[in-house]
Amino acid sequence: MNIERTAVIGSGLMGAGIAEVLAKSGLDVIVREINDEASAAGRARIEKSLAKAVEKGKLESEARDAALGRLRFTTDIADLADRQLVIEAASENEEIKKSIFKELDEVVTDPEAILASNTSSMPIVRFAQSTSRPERVLGVHFFNPAPVQPLVEIVSSVLTADSVRETVTDFVAEVLGKSPIQANDRPGFIVNALLIPYLCSAIRMLESGFATKEDIDAGMVGGCAHPMGPIKLTDLVGLDTCLYAAQSMFDETGDPATKPPVLLSRMVDAGRLGVKSGGGFYDY
Repeated sequence: MNIERTAVIGSGLMGAGIAEVLAKSGLDVIVREINDEASAAGRARIEKSLAKAVEKGKLESEARDAALGRLRFTTDIADLADRQLVIEAASENEEIKKSIFKELDEVVTDPEAILASNTSSMPIVRFAQSTSRPERVLGVHFFNPAPVQPLVEIVSSVLTADSVRETVTDFVAEVLGKSPIQANDRPGFIVNALLIPYLCSAIRMLESGFATKEDIDAGMVGGCAHPMGPIKLTDLVGLDTCLYAAQSMFDETGDPATKPPVLLSRMVDAGRLGVKSGGGFYDY
């Protein structure tokens, strides 16, 4: 399957990054948002990222202009009718995601089209069951920031066809130039199954007064050769994203290591979401 016509649902931090990756790879991209204001914010986010890449010498201005020319925004999901690959990157809310997949199933006309989710931890099979083509639904989990991070988790549910998994794996590697890894449809997949308990443990340590955020981060950077400490990493990932992922994993497994710390919930309630909001555990 030669994928050329793509779409992204949502243009927040992750959606905008994924759309940028697709456009820079020479693909036709439609980004669907809920309203014109969100579309304008998404386009501005992509333009800012591309401008920064040009400024740093990582992208030619002609390539930037070409990528922007491949991007279209819409608020009408029916405009995605001819897409061959649609990647859902809406907020981490299971009911919202399931409703999106149901809509996509109704409007995307190509029976060979692939419907994917960028969810970081939610069960792919539940989204697949919202469609009449569960064998063509899988997870394609990018990492933040998507234009920079090389890793992509390819997550197959028990219903995903092997041919679909192979097509998307080849597409991610050969067209997008990313490094795909294979994961089963289990809570947290590979990365978050390891990462979320670690981040929650660090936040509990901070919450208990055991150590300051600076010393927790310095301990893991200096003592374990991590490039970034867990508190600062939570800010980068987004506190709301970490909360949703932890809650989803805890609800499904009951593992106390994934139970969201109260401090994390309170920070999200306060709108302290991390880098994307200008402040989380640290100020930006």
